[in-house]
Amino acid sequence: MNLRRLIPIFDSSVSNWALEARLLRWLTLIWLFVGLIMLFSASYPVADARQNDGLYYFKRQLLWVLVSLIGFNIIVNLPLQKILGLSHWFLLLFLALIFVTLIPGLGKKAFDAARWIAIGPIPIQPSELIKPFLVLQSARLFGQWERISWRIRLAWLGIFGLVLLGILAQPNLSTTALCGMTIWLIALAAGLPYKYLGGTAIGGVMLAILSISIKEYQRKRVMSFLNPWDDATGDGYQLVQSLLAVGSGRTWGSGFGLSQQKLFYLPIQDTDFIFAVFAEEFGFVGSIVLLALLATFATLGLIVALKAKNTVHRLVAIGVTILMIGQSLLHIGVATGSLPTTGLPLPMFSYGGNSMIASLIAAGLLIRVARESSEAEVVPLRKPLVENGHRRRAFQKNRN
Repeated sequence: MNLRRLIPIFDSSVSNWALEARLLRWLTLIWLFVGLIMLFSASYPVADARQNDGLYYFKRQLLWVLVSLIGFNIIVNLPLQKILGLSHWFLLLFLALIFVTLIPGLGKKAFDAARWIAIGPIPIQPSELIKPFLVLQSARLFGQWERISWRIRLAWLGIFGLVLLGILAQPNLSTTALCGMTIWLIALAAGLPYKYLGGTAIGGVMLAILSISIKEYQRKRVMSFLNPWDDATGDGYQLVQSLLAVGSGRTWGSGFGLSQQKLFYLPIQDTDFIFAVFAEEFGFVGSIVLLALLATFATLGLIVALKAKNTVHRLVAIGVTILMIGQSLLHIGVATGSLPTTGLPLPMFSYGGNSMIASLIAAGLLIRVARESSEAEVVPLRKPLVENGHRRRAFQKNRN
């Protein structure tokens, strides 16, 4: 592979890509750039207070972006068939690491949830990193559903179940719900019988209700979501501060870097509630522009899926679109009080290397599908030209 392709601005092959692939690449880079600018603003006060360096989190995020962009460019230049052939190994690796986080002493806790493993100074969050590979393996399974045996079907459905149970046990209900909905919607897009889909949907809802009834802090989050002002200084504090930030933005926002809620009023403003800071600084107009960017990304993702000739490739495109846009809308829904408070990062905005890697790998997969869908239409037209050239040369040789 040409090493220059690992750096986005030096990838000269981009001009030969399909229109959808080029547009998705630009949208991804714009999304990433805006996210970095927003993280700089949202994280500066807390980084200055905790680390005596206002740029501490921003600089670390830049390092993760560089690593993630290398992975992104490898994905967009690697045949999807090879990526699909490796996806199950990565899925099994991250599944094992999810259960390692549950072992006392090995899993790092934050907010009473063990979601990380520390490998030296590098924190690994397997529940984030597994997301794109969960999409790939779901697409492989459901895209070939009619051609594989029940033994293989049940084996992989069991593995998916273990992934969801492992994430739920951390506990991480929001990521469990996102992963479960992604798998379910990919199965729906693949045309699986409704009796299977209905049964799994009921089972998923029952599992979520059971988790909320057992975990007291999850139950408090749901209750505070219904009326956060009842306990504005207690369980409803986080949501109340988020709503104050969003409301303070009004039409045009307070201006970049001028958020008041990020000055230690709004908790975890650089991760789970970064949209609230964005809405305060850029207002209703800025929020609409961001939603328009997400809508454009989703539209292009669906166009790529519709153009894909291969069923598995089409399901990969659908799965990535659901994952990226679904997670973004869930994050925004939480910050605006439309959904119960959960811990989902905003892709390419929130601080965190694992989320950044997962997001850019997912975007790279969608672009790769777009590229291969276009090449599939072009390649067959070249063969006859080559063959005709050989025939002409042979004919001229015989004449001479």
